[in-house]
Amino acid sequence: MLSIYNTLSRSKEAFTPIEPGKVRMYVCGMTVYDFCHLGHARVMVVFDMVARWLRASGLDVTYVRNITDIDDKIIRRAQENGESIRQLTDRFIAAMHEDADALGVLRPDHEPRATDYVAQMQSLISRLEQKGLAYVAGNRDVCYAVRKFDGYGKLSGKSLDELRAGERVDVAQDKNDPLDFVLWKHAKVEEPGEVKWASPWGEGRPGWHIECSAMSSDLLGDHFDIHGGGMDLQFPHHENEIAQSEGAHGHAFVNYWMHNGFVRVDDEKMSKSLGNFFTIREVLQKYDPEVVRFFILRAHYRSALNYSDAHLEDARNALTRLYTALKNVPVAGEPVVDWSEPFAQRLRAAMDDDFNTAEAVAVLFELANEVNRSAAPALAAQLKALGGVLGLLGREPQAFLQAGAPDADGLDADAIEAKIAERAAAKRAKNFAEADRIRAELTEAGVILEDGPGGTTWRRA
Repeated sequence: MLSIYNTLSRSKEAFTPIEPGKVRMYVCGMTVYDFCHLGHARVMVVFDMVARWLRASGLDVTYVRNITDIDDKIIRRAQENGESIRQLTDRFIAAMHEDADALGVLRPDHEPRATDYVAQMQSLISRLEQKGLAYVAGNRDVCYAVRKFDGYGKLSGKSLDELRAGERVDVAQDKNDPLDFVLWKHAKVEEPGEVKWASPWGEGRPGWHIECSAMSSDLLGDHFDIHGGGMDLQFPHHENEIAQSEGAHGHAFVNYWMHNGFVRVDDEKMSKSLGNFFTIREVLQKYDPEVVRFFILRAHYRSALNYSDAHLEDARNALTRLYTALKNVPVAGEPVVDWSEPFAQRLRAAMDDDFNTAEAVAVLFELANEVNRSAAPALAAQLKALGGVLGLLGREPQAFLQAGAPDADGLDADAIEAKIAERAAAKRAKNFAEADRIRAELTEAGVILEDGPGGTTWRRA
């Protein structure tokens, strides 16, 4: 049986869907004012893996990952660029999709944009106001009265006494309490018209936290199975979602809360201020997208992920070993997992233990060793199929092994093939010194030649 570490209970719990055979899952997505970074890559890949495993387990999954397309940063960036909010957000949504597609991330079933759900947000705010949990502040913002919700702090483990003003909480003079947060922002004169919506409280726009409560309840109902996101969202964002949703509906909001760990760079927190901030696009200029996906999945989703060139190189070499096993023992057709087979059973046990991809990947390597030893096509098929469950090993082995940007000498695939042809001609002419020179030249350029009965093949080192 699948068990999931539930942030709410701080323990692993057996997973029991609300509706037998069906899973409803919501994940907080991107705020689209810039290119996605490595932290976004981890969220996308981790919860893509979760959705894939739930489906591989025979469950009918409805997966929602939202897009925040209205926000202070978005407004500021659009004004700096001299473009409309819609132009900015459309551009970065398209870029996000390109990055996700490259990483093998399947599109969620629903990808709601916040600006399409403003009416639902206003309805939810009105409900909170009617229940005495929301009020109009002196500056005409609508705020949530945190102290009136008894369960506040249960997700993050923070008590109200510990939450001091100024500690990750925006302070506004006009609030009844410094801990209260904004549900509806009153429009500022200088803001563009496209971020102003009519409302019972005057023109304005939604606060960030209310977006997810409204979109998730509209698409999944006001009580669903799994809510996920990065660990940085646990407080205050997810804590505030619980307060809003449970305050409005009077019952449990989500059964299982999942949070993936932080991304660090050379053992330091990734941040623009430290100059160690990488977008997905920057990383993909140096590394194959499947290597990046493999790097993310090689670690347990709750652990910190330490990005460095050395770790990416190690991931590339490791993935190369898996693809080399498949290259040496070709698989015919599209394989299907045999779940009765011992390696598959071990992988299932790993994944059912809170999606332990680190252990699942270890099983793939043991299976690859057995493929190399036995040269059994059935085991090679099983390796490819089990990799596919994680969104890995889906390419032709040679395509992966030869993938990579041209090296500094400009040796792309055509140039390499030409060199191999020159070497073959030299060998036919018994000019073995020239043949050895060409091999050495390619080796220096990071290209490994492999001679076999069928001729010479090559791969990137």
